[in-house]
Amino acid sequence: MSSLFTKTAGGIGCAVLALPLLAALTIAALLGGLSSGGSVAASPSRHALADIPAYMLALYQRAAPECPGLSWAVLAAIGKVETDHARHPTMVSTAGAIGPMQFLPSTFRSYAYPVPPGGKKPPTPWDPVDAVYAAARLLCANGAKNGKNLRRALWHFNHSDAYVNQVLKIANGYAATTPAPTGAAATAVAFARTQLGTPYVWGGDGPADGGFDCSGLTQAAYRAAGISIPRIAQAQYDHGPRLPQRAQLAQGDLLFFGTSPGTIMHVSLYTGGGQAIDAPHPGAVVREGPANTNAPSFQGATRPAVPGRAAR
Repeated sequence: MSSLFTKTAGGIGCAVLALPLLAALTIAALLGGLSSGGSVAASPSRHALADIPAYMLALYQRAAPECPGLSWAVLAAIGKVETDHARHPTMVSTAGAIGPMQFLPSTFRSYAYPVPPGGKKPPTPWDPVDAVYAAARLLCANGAKNGKNLRRALWHFNHSDAYVNQVLKIANGYAATTPAPTGAAATAVAFARTQLGTPYVWGGDGPADGGFDCSGLTQAAYRAAGISIPRIAQAQYDHGPRLPQRAQLAQGDLLFFGTSPGTIMHVSLYTGGGQAIDAPHPGAVVREGPANTNAPSFQGATRPAVPGRAAR
């Protein structure tokens, strides 16, 4: 392995919308700075969102569970050091490593299978999907699984202690630390978690209706916290208070999806660590999973649990 840059060898509630979600991220501790301040499921920091192309960020998040206990931020940090997330003009090193994650072809073949979803057939180290999944597998085989020995795993990726330290430093900067919820936000999140497994019901406001739809759930969660918000997803979005674009999310924030800010079709409740709770669509149940804020349909977030906002 050789790094190019280190030079070492609207309606009643919400529309019937099944939003595609990224693969669920495993939660585990990481070695060093990540182990003390972050988790595998940490949401991207503002720096990460600004520095990593959206496609590559989603890919790092999707591939990380290939190795239980591996943070997407570590994969992203490797991608940064190796080729600046595939921005390097040639992605070829003097040692013969190639592609966005800088694999020697012989090493890549050892970790290329099974072909990941969306990968090339046959797999190639030039393809970002194939390369990132192979990197996760290489790390896993050399100590990253369940955080057993992340430094050793990174050393096997590039035999340099300086490289290992550089990757861990970048990874820490990419992983945001989400503050624990307090007050109304904590109550809203706690209420939503008690509803996990409740059936989706179009227009549903709770058990009396047999379940919730998306905006019925978020309204009920904040009602439990003593805060009144409108019933319909579009109205909840318009109600605010709106967060600036790319603002760091806090637990209890409401996340909105649709085709435009004037056509909101879905809302979920952010629970931290890149996760959210929602009532997704008919035939499903209230669930907690990836927040999916990198989706093109994501229109923004609001924060009902702000000081001074009371039930009306």
